[in-house]
Amino acid sequence: MTASDAGQRTAPPATFPVVGIGASAGGLEALEAFLATVPADVGMAFVVVQHRSADHDGSLAELLAHRCPLVIETIADGQVIEAGHVYVMPHDHDVVIRGRTLHLVPPLAVRGMRLPVDEFFRSLADDCEQDAVGVVLSGMGSDGTLGLRAIRERAGATFAQTPDTAKFDGMPQHAVDAGVVDLCEAPPHLFASIAEFLKHRPDPSERAMGQLAESLHDKLGKVLGVLQSHTGHDFSQYKATTIARRIARRMALHHLDDIDDYVQYLHEQPPEIERLFSELLIGVTSFFRDPAMWEQLRTEVLPLLLRTHPPERPIRAWVTGCSSGEEAYTMAMVITEVLDAMALAARPAVQIFATDLDADAIQRARRATYPPNIAADVSDARLRRFFVYEERGYRVAKPIRDLVVFATQNVLADPPFTKLDLLSCRNLLIYLNPAAQQRLLSLFHYSLNTNGVLVLGSAESIGATTSLFAPFAGTTRLYRRLQAALPSDQPPFPVTTPVSSPQRLAGPVEVPAAPVSTFQSVVDRLLLSRFAPTAVLVGTQGDIQYVSGRTGRYLEPATGRANWNLLAMAREGLRTSLTEGLRRAARQQAPVTLVNLQVIGEAGTTLVDVVVEPLTAAVGLEGMLLVLFREPERTSADGAGDGHRPTAVEEDRINGLAEELKHTLDELRSARESMQLSQEELKSANEELQSTNEELQSTNEELTTSKEEVQSMNDELQRVNHDLLAKIDQLTLAGSDMANLLNSTNIATLFLDNELLVRRFTTQMGSIIKLRDGDVGRPVTDIASTVSLADLAKDAGEALRTLAAVEREIAASDGRWFTVRVMPYRTHDDRIDGVVLTFTDVTRAKHLEDQLRQVQGGTA
Repeated sequence: MTASDAGQRTAPPATFPVVGIGASAGGLEALEAFLATVPADVGMAFVVVQHRSADHDGSLAELLAHRCPLVIETIADGQVIEAGHVYVMPHDHDVVIRGRTLHLVPPLAVRGMRLPVDEFFRSLADDCEQDAVGVVLSGMGSDGTLGLRAIRERAGATFAQTPDTAKFDGMPQHAVDAGVVDLCEAPPHLFASIAEFLKHRPDPSERAMGQLAESLHDKLGKVLGVLQSHTGHDFSQYKATTIARRIARRMALHHLDDIDDYVQYLHEQPPEIERLFSELLIGVTSFFRDPAMWEQLRTEVLPLLLRTHPPERPIRAWVTGCSSGEEAYTMAMVITEVLDAMALAARPAVQIFATDLDADAIQRARRATYPPNIAADVSDARLRRFFVYEERGYRVAKPIRDLVVFATQNVLADPPFTKLDLLSCRNLLIYLNPAAQQRLLSLFHYSLNTNGVLVLGSAESIGATTSLFAPFAGTTRLYRRLQAALPSDQPPFPVTTPVSSPQRLAGPVEVPAAPVSTFQSVVDRLLLSRFAPTAVLVGTQGDIQYVSGRTGRYLEPATGRANWNLLAMAREGLRTSLTEGLRRAARQQAPVTLVNLQVIGEAGTTLVDVVVEPLTAAVGLEGMLLVLFREPERTSADGAGDGHRPTAVEEDRINGLAEELKHTLDELRSARESMQLSQEELKSANEELQSTNEELQSTNEELTTSKEEVQSMNDELQRVNHDLLAKIDQLTLAGSDMANLLNSTNIATLFLDNELLVRRFTTQMGSIIKLRDGDVGRPVTDIASTVSLADLAKDAGEALRTLAAVEREIAASDGRWFTVRVMPYRTHDDRIDGVVLTFTDVTRAKHLEDQLRQVQGGTA
């Protein structure tokens, strides 16, 4: 078989496929059936990982050795793997592989569950890449599913026992349901399928794939044409080596060597088109993949981004290529944790859009249910907070689920989401050609707000687009969007409204007008300084963003810590009216005018008109408010110089209005106090509900742990039962061997215990002592015999006393003679537990001796 040089790993020169086999309850029978079909000269190694109790010292290697022609050994730490060997994981350790060397690690129990199969399969995928083969056999639970997913990502092969042939179908069924199994077979046929796949696969190295892609350039186009006509998606912008590798892998699974045969197979078997489509999408993901990146995002990047984020504007994020949703939900969890830790006075809403080309993957993401072995990637605290445990695994909690909107989208063809604060595109760019990569990076720059965050995969970078993005500190692939103009005034995508996008896209960026003349600039500055009103640009909460003109008569810095908030800086007489004006303008989205407001300043009381005008997207400042301060125009009827004094009726009217205002303010104050009291009561009730919820969660976790312990115990009992059955078979075989050996010697043998009670005897004893099967346990002296049992009893006592063999010749009542040998019965631990009597028939020898004696007497 061709050796793989993928990755240029520091491994032994001779590389060969490594088959990882995972099993649990009921797996011993499947393992024996699988390994019985493997020839002794096989050019691959096998590593068996089975759920076994840490306190069980049974040897699986010994049980398998009777059925398998290969060298079977229990793994030792630091053992280099060799072809033609089967390595069995010891009961008290887990195993990983690095540099084609097996390493034992302490068993890791996640929420009461050991997941040794996933742990080994992941290390196998990282170490052997295309040479990795994963096999899942009978067992309970879902261990192995995530490991098979990792092997498929690295272009390895994945197999499983057909669930209907498994004694316990949990493990193979989970893997099949997750879509990570290439082929299902019964255990006796699995090796043949693996061998055929390895026989037909081409050299998996990058160089060989490049040569294959170049030689099959036109024929690859035929495959892509079939794909596009069936699915409507164009894969021509993917790297040719990526497409060649995935197509070659599918061909090997179907034992095809010619790509023309595979094109014909696509036409004859339409389901294979869907399987190839799914394989090209490479939908591999997991929760908190690349933990270092998520930690930097949580502790450094997001707090910096949210510190300056307007609270009235939602946090918008987009996860492209989301697959089955793990990364989108991870993003939601991390943002929630950061917002909780910052404890902002006004918490912004969160909108996360997650898209993928695979409609089936989007459906799985929307269901938000995942197998129990995600506990290997998600901490206990996050599992308790963000997930709900169910019978078949975990469901994402509703508060996190509600933050994410899933949609089917082709990121290369459909318009993007815009005005984003965060954009994640991980492990997609590496599969695209350079032109498509640059186009996507320009599109991401268009979609992000200034200083928005771009998240790429660990093997990806921004390439030549350094004018668009700047990296954050560290080695993680986190980038900040720079304020750089795109090379065109048009967005880098076709402007058509996608069915899957829930928003309308902004129009084209306007090109600034030509510079105006110097005279016009001077005149504009003079008009602004002398005649334009004082103005302040604020957010809906009053935070000042820009000031135009002199505001000293209306605003003053607040005492204490610097606070650039309009309401905090407003002089006496303005604060209440400004608060109401900002609220009305933001709610009505229409200008609000406040006239003749009295401002109490250092020079006394003055009047001012205030206009609060909400700004729209047309001016590029959506969500902002412009506050204008203007002195009211004085007329002849205004001022105190006209000598006008209010009449008694007017004074009564003014006093009445003042009393009514005071009464209204009192009612408002009372209503506010009632509302605060209600809020306190609701808060108290909410805390009680949270406490009850925590108790229920604690009870649920205890039940979950108990269930997992029972499942683990059941697995162990099943395995012990198989071990005992195997031992019984061995003992039965050994007993049969011994019985046949004793009978074949034609020597009568009798086994007695220390009390001279019958324990066992051979069939030949029946002609000497009248023994039957029912005599076991009876004193031998009570049984009818043709020889003197009293003498034999004395000899047996002597042998037990001296621990030496006693031998004599005795005559039977029927004329036969026997040489009787009495020996102590020794156990394996050198303990005396009875005697063994053997009767050798020497009648013929005695007769010859008598005849010889008679002849000698006659001669004399």
